[in-house]
Amino acid sequence: MSNEFSQSTLSRRQFLLWSALGGSTLALAACAVPVAAPASAPTEAPLEEPTAEAPAETTAETHSEEGEVTVMVRDVLEYSLDPQGWEGPYGSVTFRLHQAWHNGEAAYYIRTDASDPTFAEEVGLVYVPLLNAANGIEHVNKLYELAGDRLPVISMIPGHEHYSSLFRMYTVTVQDDSLELTSEEAIEQAVGDGAATLEERPLFVNYPLIQWAGGGMTVDPDLQEVLPGGQLFAEPDLENMTVTMKLHQCYPGSRYIMTDTSSAPMAPMMNVPASAPMQELKERGGADEIWVFGNGIPGPGVMGFQPAIFDNKAGEPAWSPFWDHFTVLWADESQARVLTSSAEIRALIESGELELFNGVPDSHPEGFVVNCPAPILAPNTFAA
Repeated sequence: MSNEFSQSTLSRRQFLLWSALGGSTLALAACAVPVAAPASAPTEAPLEEPTAEAPAETTAETHSEEGEVTVMVRDVLEYSLDPQGWEGPYGSVTFRLHQAWHNGEAAYYIRTDASDPTFAEEVGLVYVPLLNAANGIEHVNKLYELAGDRLPVISMIPGHEHYSSLFRMYTVTVQDDSLELTSEEAIEQAVGDGAATLEERPLFVNYPLIQWAGGGMTVDPDLQEVLPGGQLFAEPDLENMTVTMKLHQCYPGSRYIMTDTSSAPMAPMMNVPASAPMQELKERGGADEIWVFGNGIPGPGVMGFQPAIFDNKAGEPAWSPFWDHFTVLWADESQARVLTSSAEIRALIESGELELFNGVPDSHPEGFVVNCPAPILAPNTFAA
């Protein structure tokens, strides 16, 4: 399989120079099916093996005496919060993969978030009401669900200028079971011929694509840094329908993955697909700020410093996986200390101890959106 997004490694300075276009305002959302863990579990947690007939119920495990770990997404099959033999400052999470058709060819995706509480609970996703801010965005991906054993159909894959991992959902009802519907064009033809009906659902889902015809998210063979190489541990296992991704920590108490960004210039540097339409979520109130540190205390953040901070914990009503990216720099790096809350960030920006840049310093005042679903809540373990 060709790796469309493979690039050379990215230095901290390159990150500051290249993340130019984009923006969004991050939002927040409620968890669909959190499961609290027993009090004495290890940081590496295999979850119950799923079956085709009955998806596995996730179980969560306690990371330490500091608090519980909660699995937010039912499709999480296994995770580790900390490195398990690799150098990179992150854990891992294994998801169940799902298949869809795009123009008659297979595409594979993971499921993380939904804008409707009933659907989120039924499927086992994070409930994110702010995803409804996508109403009115001209170019939103489409996912067509068909009854029975038929696989869903999607309208766009990475590489399309209007691709996004945020989908509006449609229900297709087919009168003629002999019809082969594996593309949006075929569905539109069937509807036009009266052989099928189409219903738009008042529902948005965050289903990041992992592999598609001619491309896919890339594998990091070294597992030493956050961005270089890619966000996958290995090629997707299409026989068992699983994929393992890097799992990063941020404040307050969440573990997240990176799947795409609204900035097309930034996407190759981050080794994720571009999803330009997600830029509009900022103007429509579908996002909320995240602050990434560009200097200060060394740590596991994307720029090599302490973990990032956002306003609310994943699973709260104001949370969203679509993050409006800001960078902060200590004015006097010798005064740097570990910060853990947005209240601290805002106070230090007001006092002048932190300098604020929309996006990154070289892109200011333009910013960009990064899609970072949080499938797990866990106590922060970073220590300077």
